[in-house]
Amino acid sequence: MPRDKVVATAREALAGVRDGASFAVGGFGLSGIPNVLIRALHDTGVTGISVVSNNCGVDGGGLGILLAAGRIARVTASYIGDNKEFARQFLTGELEVELTPQGSLAERLRAGGAGIPAFYTPAGVGTPVAEGGLPLRHNPDGSVALASPPKEVREFDGRPYVLERGITTDFALVRAARGDRHGNLVFAKAARNFNPLAAMAGRVTIAEVEELTELDPDEVHLPGVFVRRLVVLTPEQAADKAVERRTTSGPASGGDVS
Repeated sequence: MPRDKVVATAREALAGVRDGASFAVGGFGLSGIPNVLIRALHDTGVTGISVVSNNCGVDGGGLGILLAAGRIARVTASYIGDNKEFARQFLTGELEVELTPQGSLAERLRAGGAGIPAFYTPAGVGTPVAEGGLPLRHNPDGSVALASPPKEVREFDGRPYVLERGITTDFALVRAARGDRHGNLVFAKAARNFNPLAAMAGRVTIAEVEELTELDPDEVHLPGVFVRRLVVLTPEQAADKAVERRTTSGPASGGDVS
């Protein structure tokens, strides 16, 4: 692995991606999503890909861009959210979806990155998550074409736990606030969310960073050993941060607010 991991463009960073590849993608809603890499992946024309991410973006934003173009065949996520196209494709059989508890998804990514093939968790015990029967794929008429199988459940100290598999993917796409040439990354506030976990799970992890700088080892959130390639964003790209749902309110009524 090269010591200097910086590449010139997002397209160059995506060298080797192919139809049917799997991707772990960081972000939560639109916070901390690797926008530039997602758009560059769209421009490669790859299709039939599998995506592991907390969600699948929004209509017209984030992973929703790939979804709307029909490039995604399977999604492992913790929720669908307000993405109407995501829901439509799932319910009409165009998309296979594995829904998993959010904490379990986070730990599955971390476990995969740490070389742990599986683990037991209480999350999902006594529900279709453990017992099976969750729709994975629908027929065009809305009936269930494929359902999730039951998972192993074991008891430890008198409490049942369900076995969850660790996740690894061919590639991971993440976004960081700062990084150095060796691939060490620092994430900003809520944008830290799923990014370090996704980065760990990818066999080839590609990071877009808002600032290339020297880092104090004590401030590193993700060691460079997990990162293969690094793309430095332009100031315009770094400032392009969409808001999923903006809520505003007027001034308080009654009394002097000066």
